[in-house]
Amino acid sequence: MIPSLKLFKEINSKILEIDNNQISDSIKIIKDTIKKGNKIILAGNGASSAIASHVAVDFTKNTRARAINFNETDLITCFSNDFGYENWIKKSLEYYSDHNDLVILISSSGNSLNIVKAAKYCKKNKLKLITLSGMNLKNKISNLGQVNFWVNSKSYNAIETVHQAILLALV
Repeated sequence: MIPSLKLFKEINSKILEIDNNQISDSIKIIKDTIKKGNKIILAGNGASSAIASHVAVDFTKNTRARAINFNETDLITCFSNDFGYENWIKKSLEYYSDHNDLVILISSSGNSLNIVKAAKYCKKNKLKLITLSGMNLKNKISNLGQVNFWVNSKSYNAIETVHQAILLALV
């Protein structure tokens, strides 16, 4: 089979596996966050960071939510330099999050240390959290959020595409 067709089939099958209850639960959390005037904060690494950036703009434009992402080079390099790369997202949340904000963390593996530490910070500080991960079901963030989307795949391209589809569906 042509590799691109194989990828399309995998993406399609993974989208069909998405739990409608998780979508409904996420929408309730998002609506509550917007209604209370709180922010939606998105973060990820690499392609997940690009997804966070895209979706933050779509949330703002299409739902009038105050949605932000942590993609500013100066923020990333300053906080990585001063606090360590593994802590820069957690530290960003310390500086930018408010009570009742919603954090959406995206990690294909679910094991990126900066994402894991940010998720644990959210849990400890009672920030609402939605996680998106893939690879291993027992990854480090797969049970830390109020809603945890997990894509059963080992393919970064499939996982990232499904994550983006989920987030755009939530918008």
